[in-house]
Amino acid sequence: MLKKERQAYILQQINIHNKVLSSDLCEQLNVSEDTIRRDLQELHEEGKLAKVHGGALSKSFHFTLQKNTIYQHPAKKIIAQKAISLIQDGMFVLLSGGTTIIELVKSLPEELNATFITVSIPTALELLNHPNAEVIFIGNKLSRSAQISVGAEVVKKLSEIRADLCFLGTNAIDLEKGITDLEWEVIEVKRAMMAAANKTISLAISEKLNTTQRLQVCAPEEIDGLITELKPDDELLKPYALAGIEIL
Repeated sequence: MLKKERQAYILQQINIHNKVLSSDLCEQLNVSEDTIRRDLQELHEEGKLAKVHGGALSKSFHFTLQKNTIYQHPAKKIIAQKAISLIQDGMFVLLSGGTTIIELVKSLPEELNATFITVSIPTALELLNHPNAEVIFIGNKLSRSAQISVGAEVVKKLSEIRADLCFLGTNAIDLEKGITDLEWEVIEVKRAMMAAANKTISLAISEKLNTTQRLQVCAPEEIDGLITELKPDDELLKPYALAGIEIL
């Protein structure tokens, strides 16, 4: 594989999953760690990703005061509008982090009067722009890559909450392992969010369907609903519907 093709693959993976591990890229591309290290360094210097220890992060996912280009922005706007249709006045809604969740918050109707609880700093800051939303931020130690609060104290506080809905930004989802992710502390918080809500809705662009990462967040049967940019009757979504997941 040529360097240009290899780097295009790296960027595709990081845009879909927000984070990549060097070890996974070595295995997927069948190249050495030194090769991947050089590729990530070049892409970092070109401003196409944020290089971190052991891998890299998406520039659009990483919080900054400057505006970043959002990968698959039109698709995420469609997902946001579908998600908003589930939120009613007076509800308590749990929100994770990620660019799709941010798009949901930006699209909230001004007249909506609901309480939003989040562990994500970027999500909390965006919620402050809403004129009628009550915002509760659960803070503790921060995950640098996911930019959410993690740790036992966060999990404990979430256990004291009973929310109507949990919207979960999703990095990977398939019908064998359900929702998967890369960081154990982030997974613990996402599990606690799910346990704290009456209903959990996974938000995922269609490129994340039928993909997996190393660690399981939840099994498929624990997901109540799935929202993508696709129409509910799309062939790609039929297996999820047959598994008992509500498709929006």
